Amino acid sequence: MHISHLLRPDVSFRISGGLWVETTDAQRLIGIMRLDLLTHIQALGSITKAARQMGMSYKKARDLVASLNALAARPLVLTTAGGRRGGGDEAQVTPEGQQLIQEFFTLQVRFEEFLRAEAARVL
Repeated sequence: MHISHLLRPDVSFRISGGLWVETTDAQRLIGIMRLDLLTHIQALGSITKAARQMGMSYKKARDLVASLNALAARPLVLTTAGGRRGGGDEAQVTPEGQQLIQEFFTLQVRFEEFLRAEAARVL
């Protein structure tokens, strides 16, 4: 099936979509934003630094980490308070979190390949 004959020739089209792993009642475990957050935490060793670099509030980043950990069988990110008055934070992506990063990244690459193939097929 091609739909190109139905589309205006002076406009470019693409097929787009988002990918998430979520529960059957739509609680998201991981998507692109959470993948980015995990990789930033892994690189920077801090939720605060990861949030800052992503332009995200610390509260949102903490909530996303809490959500990731709550839906996983084992923690994906371990945190410890730091600084003299607990003012800093250290965070470590666990081996399970690292595995999730790798698996979701692979899934995302395959999803993007699927979108490209479908665009070539129907557009």
